[in-house]
Amino acid sequence: MPEILDKRLRASQFRTRLARAMQDQNMSQSALARHIGTDRSTISQALGDDGARLPGAQVVGSCAQALGVSADWLLGLSDRPESAAALTAAALTWTEAPRALIDERIFSWHQEAAGYKIRHVPAGLPDMLKTQEMLEWEYGPHLGRTTTQAINASRDRLNWMRAAQSDYEIALPLYELHSFAAGTGYYADLPTDTRHSQLDQLLDLSTQLYPRLRIYLFDQRKLYSAPITIFGPLLAVIYTGGHYMAFRDRERIETLSLHFDTLIRQAAMTARALPDHLESLRSLIR
Repeated sequence: MPEILDKRLRASQFRTRLARAMQDQNMSQSALARHIGTDRSTISQALGDDGARLPGAQVVGSCAQALGVSADWLLGLSDRPESAAALTAAALTWTEAPRALIDERIFSWHQEAAGYKIRHVPAGLPDMLKTQEMLEWEYGPHLGRTTTQAINASRDRLNWMRAAQSDYEIALPLYELHSFAAGTGYYADLPTDTRHSQLDQLLDLSTQLYPRLRIYLFDQRKLYSAPITIFGPLLAVIYTGGHYMAFRDRERIETLSLHFDTLIRQAAMTARALPDHLESLRSLIR
């Protein structure tokens, strides 16, 4: 008896979803029959039969293709009506990335994930934690007059983070802060005063915003990470330098989340210990 009842429910759901898909596509029974190469009575029977019987696989598959939905959705095996091709296309998007975070796309991703934990491995120091002088030094040569936009965008992100209900976890390689404080590598011509004020800001913000903002330091000799941002269970984005690769499928989001878990679990410096570490870096600024 339960098996018969289950078949009746599945058949009823099929009829409901077939009718909905036809309505969404503004397609009549006759038009759908022509699309799939059958007679109208076949479609009429599929919609009107109140028993436990389902049409054959060929009819179900042809209807799904004609209506732009998945056969699994019609049969109640999936809650996503999109076809497999549409789901694959939506699972990965490739968008151009600006030199600085003046792109509304990434801000919209933050807003979409409001209330979820946002986990971030930046390409350098996090833009939203930088001083105005740091942003001018970093982006001035690339952006010219639009440096002001980068500064305003950075402030917008910080203000949004203060007001939003999202927790932030940021993972940085140890060498990034060491190189910044010592003025070596990428930071070789960063003025001493700028380094002092930037270190002060990092110390202030990491203290004021803790525990909603937690910054961890990992040893890149043991672990490596490309720049990534994970917006809760909704989205994971890899920054390639010129583009964002955005994934919305659960498997890739979970894979990148596990990667971030490893960075945090094996961090050489915890968020609670960060202020003392920042203080110790003052001796490197000369």
